[in-house]
Amino acid sequence: MSVTPDEPGEQPEIGYEQARSELMDVVARLESGEADLADAMKLWDRGMYLASVCQRWLDGAKARIEAARPDEA
Repeated sequence: MSVTPDEPGEQPEIGYEQARSELMDVVARLESGEADLADAMKLWDRGMYLASVCQRWLDGAKARIEAARPDEA
């Protein structure tokens, strides 16, 4: 499992639904308290990456919706 993309500006290779589902799993694992510190830090990093992937998808959708709206005068 890759924690972060190879390049900082790289487009996410996973879709919104997959990223959201994995993020929910990461949060559940962190909340369970069963991970040791090293694993918890890896999960945290993965969760932050997945949250940014979800945000990029949502920002893109918002931009497309706003672009499709007629200008309000």
